[in-house]
Amino acid sequence: MIQKYIPSRRVRPSRTAAARPAGSSLYRPKRVRAGGTPPKPRKKRGPSRDTAVAAAPPVAPELSEKQRRHLRGLAHELKPLIRLGNAGLTEVVAAETARALHDHELIKVKGPGGDREARDALFTDLALRTASALVHRIGNVAVLYRPSATLQRIMIPD
Repeated sequence: MIQKYIPSRRVRPSRTAAARPAGSSLYRPKRVRAGGTPPKPRKKRGPSRDTAVAAAPPVAPELSEKQRRHLRGLAHELKPLIRLGNAGLTEVVAAETARALHDHELIKVKGPGGDREARDALFTDLALRTASALVHRIGNVAVLYRPSATLQRIMIPD
């Protein structure tokens, strides 16, 4: 029978305290600069997204019927992100809607029940304040669209 050559194992340093000098650790010591290490500098925050959105609101896009149909199909599966309460349309709600449009481009808004004309006026006023297009409205749910100024995520047909 032929025996295979098996290379011998490398000899490891002993982990016992007798093999190490007194006061030394098993691991390499941590390198420390004289005087300690300074803390990492914090990044300065630029202008917040809310002020950037409020500073230069884009113009509301004009949509053809084919584009509206396409956006209605995309919005069908969405849940309402903005819910309008009894207080109606306030500056805070308009700012939050503008932020949501900046992040998502296409959102659903749920308004209060009741008078149809008041609800229609509420949705058109919200679309004007946020410089978005009112894609469509069914009952007390409206769909708003505003393309992103930097990177459009939703491609709509011509």
